[in-house]
Amino acid sequence: MKYLRGQNGKLSEPSPCRTGKINSGLALAGGSILFLAVMLILLVYSPPTDTDSNQTTTANKTAPESASKENEEDALVMYCAAGIKPPVAAAAAQFAEEEFGVPVHLQYGGSGTLLSNLQVAKKGDLYLAADTSYIEIAREKGLVEEAISLARMHPVIMVKKGNPKKIQSIDDLLKADVAFALANPDAASIGKLTKKQLTAAGKWEAISKSARVFKPTVSEIATDVMLGAVDAAIVWDATVNQHPEKADMVDVPELSGTIKNVTVGILKSSEKPQQALLFARYLQAPEKGQKLFSEMGYETVEGDAWDPHPTILLFSGGVNRLAIQDTLKEFEQREGVTVNTVYNGCGILVGQINSGQRPDAYFACDSSYMVQVQPKFTLPLTVAETDMVIIVEKGNPQQIKTVFDLADKEIKVGLAHHEQSALGALTKKLLEPLVHNEQSLYDAVQPNVKTNTPTADLLVNQLRTGSLDAAIVYRANISKVADKLDVVEIKEGRPLAEQPIAILKSTKYPHLLQRLVDTLTDSPSRAIFESNGFRWRVASGSL
Repeated sequence: MKYLRGQNGKLSEPSPCRTGKINSGLALAGGSILFLAVMLILLVYSPPTDTDSNQTTTANKTAPESASKENEEDALVMYCAAGIKPPVAAAAAQFAEEEFGVPVHLQYGGSGTLLSNLQVAKKGDLYLAADTSYIEIAREKGLVEEAISLARMHPVIMVKKGNPKKIQSIDDLLKADVAFALANPDAASIGKLTKKQLTAAGKWEAISKSARVFKPTVSEIATDVMLGAVDAAIVWDATVNQHPEKADMVDVPELSGTIKNVTVGILKSSEKPQQALLFARYLQAPEKGQKLFSEMGYETVEGDAWDPHPTILLFSGGVNRLAIQDTLKEFEQREGVTVNTVYNGCGILVGQINSGQRPDAYFACDSSYMVQVQPKFTLPLTVAETDMVIIVEKGNPQQIKTVFDLADKEIKVGLAHHEQSALGALTKKLLEPLVHNEQSLYDAVQPNVKTNTPTADLLVNQLRTGSLDAAIVYRANISKVADKLDVVEIKEGRPLAEQPIAILKSTKYPHLLQRLVDTLTDSPSRAIFESNGFRWRVASGSL
């Protein structure tokens, strides 16, 4: 597969240059011979299209010119670490030509150089770094949104096939008859890592002073080894794996324990985040990009199953609805996915899960309901919490002051069902230990209970229509109608519910689901939760 640049590799015949009339037959013959020699060189020599430093190529091989122009508006711009060029270029071509018709313009360079470039350009769609640390820096600078891991690599010494200089260690590079190359620590990920590891080993000063040359990308120093310009270079293991017929690798203890993750980030400057995420998911999918990474010598990751438009199922307790529904819609639009959300009482949801239904994620009303299905899910993250309160008609005409008043007066009380709802179970757990007239307060209240519902929303609606005088609900259930009723605080016991979320262990889309969790626990989501009566529980730095 060939990637075209400039004039698409087409040779054009130079226009003759008239410098005057040549009358000499000898000069004419000499000029003809020179012209033929130049043309022969042009025909035989094909200039390399593979220079990595600050190069742009387009993954769009043989599309008709008209179609290519139409697709240019949809084209993605990707900053790509030079050492990761082979699988990314192949995947980009597949993506453009065989799958979606979306060209991907690839700009190559060292990870550090590219980071500097995109800071200046402030445009583009994706940034692929050979080392996650650059993605983290980009995030700190507000340049990157989502990040998706693609492969793993570790540094090695690359030597010519057969290792003629018998290099077995870092110290062997210092031998008088050994010439070696390094990547620039300020430009390339491999250079930065080499400096870090050898500094820790106390060997960087000697190695850096003895290096024959520093270059901006790993590809360039690898080429130097294969051409014989140097005897060795410190590169990625995947770089050597791509040239088994020309090079060998030497693992050394100063470098071999360090694994780096190749990661692609979606740039905040992207005007096409859905397409950018589609290509990022394509790169991570086992059937697509990961197959190419594996074929080209990289250690792959366990990516999500490939689907251009995945559909995921989310079970959520009803209390979370107002806090998450808008965020879910935005996530669907950005990711190009469908999130089917089932809201219900957590008792009902847990029953469905235990009977065989498998939501890709479960956002519980309370941690007590997450515990009941925990073996099927990853470790949960507690996102928020909310109080249980008594709601009464505006003005509190029944003069209810405490939970004990729910049993004393002839009033109409509404409670959530203790088997269908987390709120109902927590209400029972709260009232049972309290004693009223020598019996459990929960039992004492029962004569006044006129309804048991699976969700608190129904209780709020019934109270507002006059069907109930009082009900126990979550504070988060009344954030939108707080001015239309009164609240009586519950001071007894522990009237608190915690809302955890967890991902199904067997989901086909663990990375997509993790991005959903990240979105639901990000700052914009926090603001929505807090505006709906929740207290935030996600610790800073826990994402």
